[in-house]
Amino acid sequence: MAAPAKSMDASVSVTTGQLATVSAAENVPLQYSLILDHLMGDKRPIKDLNPTVMGALPSPQKTEEQKMIERGMESCAFKSLIACVGGFVLGGAFGVFTAGIDSNVGLDPKDPLRTPTAREVLRDMGQRGMSYAKNFAIVGAMFSCTECLIESVSALLYSGCVTGGAIGFRAGLKAGVLGCGGFAAFSAAIEYYLR
Repeated sequence: MAAPAKSMDASVSVTTGQLATVSAAENVPLQYSLILDHLMGDKRPIKDLNPTVMGALPSPQKTEEQKMIERGMESCAFKSLIACVGGFVLGGAFGVFTAGIDSNVGLDPKDPLRTPTAREVLRDMGQRGMSYAKNFAIVGAMFSCTECLIESVSALLYSGCVTGGAIGFRAGLKAGVLGCGGFAAFSAAIEYYLR
């Protein structure tokens, strides 16, 4: 009977020792806070982001042809061409879409009660799509070209003003000034939204 009493005393002393350790640990900060200090706090080491240190393969030297292609793709002429083609495609799709939902497409103004044929509707949709495509292509090319040429902190504002002014100037000086202000305001709103 003496042996079980000793084991019971031993278990009580172990439990008492654990409680003493727990009460002493209450004064020490928790372990996850130490980990957070090393991951996000002041003790975080600054790492070198060199690709060779991170285990990535070093990039090979570029050939003269690759450098020439990169310079060509970063040129104002290429950017303007891409904006022109993109504007043409987007404008054409937008024109066809708006013609598709317009109830007056294909109607003859001389005889509005006559039902238009499919050929007349398709011809009007094509004409509207081409008109929108041309306008969008001109706006895209002008905007991209002026933004690329200006390239300053407020390039979007200047290029919007130049683009709107040039488009509106066809209708007169007042329309040019209003176009400049409108496109500049729209460009500022887009720049603010994107930041």
